[in-house]
Amino acid sequence: MNDYACVIVLTTMPSEDGALQFAATLVEERLAACVNVLPEMRSIYRWEGRVQQNAEHQVVIKTTTARLSALRTRLEALHPYDVPELIEISVSDGGEAYLNWVGDSVG
Repeated sequence: MNDYACVIVLTTMPSEDGALQFAATLVEERLAACVNVLPEMRSIYRWEGRVQQNAEHQVVIKTTTARLSALRTRLEALHPYDVPELIEISVSDGGEAYLNWVGDSVG
């Protein structure tokens, strides 16, 4: 069993350049071991009483529960949206070497 409790955090960003800069900042600050920026997608959602449709990029962040609080704070500070997506998914199991790498990368 690995030594770290890992978590996946999801958010969306309105532009690829912004998402890449955000991802690099999180990795440089050791808040994330790895961040995936997915290709452009269309998001349809309700905002301020109206159905909206915009292009966004899904951002997948891998970190540990020990770094989660600091990551939340930084995400909220850097994110361009008034109400950024912030979904946390606990990792119950996975490749031991990979999960240890995640922990070592943010530790």
